[in-house]
Amino acid sequence: MTALATAAATALPIELADVVAAHIAIGDKVIRTPCLHSRTLSELTGAQVWIKFENLQFTAAYKERGALNKLLTLTPEQRARGVIAASAGNHAQGLAYHAARLGIPATIVMPRFTPVVKVQQTESHGAHIVLHGEKFEEASAEAYRLADLRGLTFVHPFDDPAVMAGQGTVAIEMFEDAPAIDTLIVPIGGGGLISGMATVAKARANPVEVVGVQAELYPSMHAMLRGQTVTCDGDTLAEGIAVKTPGVLTSQVVRALVDDIVLVGERDLEHAVAMLLTIEKTVAEGAGAAGLAALLAHPRRFRGRTVGLVLCGGNIDTRLLANVLLRDLARAGRLARLRIRLKDRPGQLFEVARIFDQQQVNILEVYHQRVFTNLPAKGLITDIECETRDRDHLDRLVEALRAASYEVRMIELD
Repeated sequence: MTALATAAATALPIELADVVAAHIAIGDKVIRTPCLHSRTLSELTGAQVWIKFENLQFTAAYKERGALNKLLTLTPEQRARGVIAASAGNHAQGLAYHAARLGIPATIVMPRFTPVVKVQQTESHGAHIVLHGEKFEEASAEAYRLADLRGLTFVHPFDDPAVMAGQGTVAIEMFEDAPAIDTLIVPIGGGGLISGMATVAKARANPVEVVGVQAELYPSMHAMLRGQTVTCDGDTLAEGIAVKTPGVLTSQVVRALVDDIVLVGERDLEHAVAMLLTIEKTVAEGAGAAGLAALLAHPRRFRGRTVGLVLCGGNIDTRLLANVLLRDLARAGRLARLRIRLKDRPGQLFEVARIFDQQQVNILEVYHQRVFTNLPAKGLITDIECETRDRDHLDRLVEALRAASYEVRMIELD
């Protein structure tokens, strides 16, 4: 750590003692998730990869840790009045679950567009749900209003010292299980998780590099550190870290203790989600896969390092997960849609199918178009969705079709 960073650290919102105290406080009230070495990902990336499976928490995300630690700091009077938060995701479920377990009334304000499944999951933990506003900022403002009106304690999802300290317990467990880790790659939304983890990492005797990762569509903390003004918007797969404005307290810690922040694109996130399922046999949401996405997108940056990744959440809609997996198969050449121009004469489709059979390619769907096309009246096209073993197998199929004088074009993904 530089002298400047050391000086800044003396005035930071949390210190190692706070995280250690949180670790003792939450104890066995949260699951001590495994931190395991991934042999396959290590071979693929050239780094020694350790994964902390926080998707195995009861609510499938690390957010429980900070929420519980905050609840345990409340006075009896505050507990009796209850707590409130604004969240449409993992913070809502973590807070609702532990508040119910401790007998503390909880109110969660969610934007009106929040998917029904998230509302139902949070309600299932006993929380009172208030749907307000079209945007998260409107829901947050309503939560603060209700907190003042009813005397409730507002539990911020990240910009609170007790929450930050609770999230930092992830790092304590990681270093206990894998003390050789010399690089942490941590997803950043508002910055609560990386603040707590960096506090632990920078207190170790051996140097540990702390690298944050954000989605390219929401580079708020990345831009803040560089004095840039950016527009954060768009539909990102990593909705759990889609935060437009970093926390005030978390920004102080990030400035002082975080070494670097890298950005990842949507394709990187999709590929990481698919790899975690196919290789590690575990479900990750987009934000949860962001660490692996960074490792895959910036291989030279981490090659040769002993890297700790936090799989921070596994709450992903099953239809979205299915779509991500299918898109990843398509990009790998294992699924494809071929557009083939045919002549309007008997047996043409049969001849095409015969080539697919000769190449041992499985046909999944056929779309035969005669009317809605700009081809001549006697021309037609057929779109065939198919399944191949890999990209080379697909290329051999296309070559065989073209050798038979068929005009073929692959319909590519963006």
